Amino acid sequence: MNTPDRPVCVLGLGLIGGSLLRAVVDSGRPAWGWNRSTGAVDAARADGYDVTADIASALQRAAEEDALVVVAVPMPAVDTVLESVAAHAPHCVLTDVVSVKAEMAAAVARAGLGARFVGGHPMAGTSASGWLAADVDLFRNAVWVVTVDDDTDPDAWLAVADLALSSGSVVVPARADDHDRAVARVSHLPHLLAEALATVGAQGGELTLRLAAGSFRDGTRVAGTAPALVSAMCDANAPALVDALDEALAALHSARDALVADASTETLVSAGHAARSRYDEQLQWWEITDVVVGSPSWQGDLVDAGRRGGVVQRLPRRA
Repeated sequence: MNTPDRPVCVLGLGLIGGSLLRAVVDSGRPAWGWNRSTGAVDAARADGYDVTADIASALQRAAEEDALVVVAVPMPAVDTVLESVAAHAPHCVLTDVVSVKAEMAAAVARAGLGARFVGGHPMAGTSASGWLAADVDLFRNAVWVVTVDDDTDPDAWLAVADLALSSGSVVVPARADDHDRAVARVSHLPHLLAEALATVGAQGGELTLRLAAGSFRDGTRVAGTAPALVSAMCDANAPALVDALDEALAALHSARDALVADASTETLVSAGHAARSRYDEQLQWWEITDVVVGSPSWQGDLVDAGRRGGVVQRLPRRA
């Protein structure tokens, strides 16, 4: 069943999961949620949402109604949640909104749920967390990665892509490992750099912090994220993040050497400006329209288009 009416069961009601539940309900689709913390459950119920602190009942309902199940908990909690999915809703289409895809896919495989799993990652968020930070419009005009690997089921892929599109996002198809290498550079590394910048600034004392303005505020914004969430995200992508961090450290070491030798930052500043300009220029994406999901080459065609900057804005045809 790949229709806009397919029910959705969201497991985890933090910023991303809570925003997703709000967005799905707002789109008119039946949806309910689960959260371990009764505080979040009480707050969501007070806002009028159908939620529970009993994961078994949420998943049994998902199995009965053939819902799309979305895992929206931090990576350290994933194995426990997947055990419940395997026990109560093993045949449902399964996706996630976790920020790493290869480790998530490995966890799903360990739980015996790989046949109906398609990874997902909406590239949206704020430094706030929890149900109270959830925003019905968080995913509007955002990029949502929907993974495509060699064994991806076409009907499951369409179901997850439909969820992303109906939440207001555009879909970028990508392999799990390609995704992890990319987000190490543009999501996880920025968190570490923000933490370092915040630490260096604070070590300058009260006068330094009093003088901090826009560049410090913007550069340290994500350092306001709950430390446990940042660590869970970064630690789960350690190999790719180490590679990105090595490149950043090499660039900073080179800039330091140039300052010592020539009192010049020109090389790093010019390269950074050019890279930022390239980012600004690619914000106008192009639409993938010629891939028929389920055709003999559909996985490779979607991956290739995603690597070239294409996005899915309308649900593709099914072979």
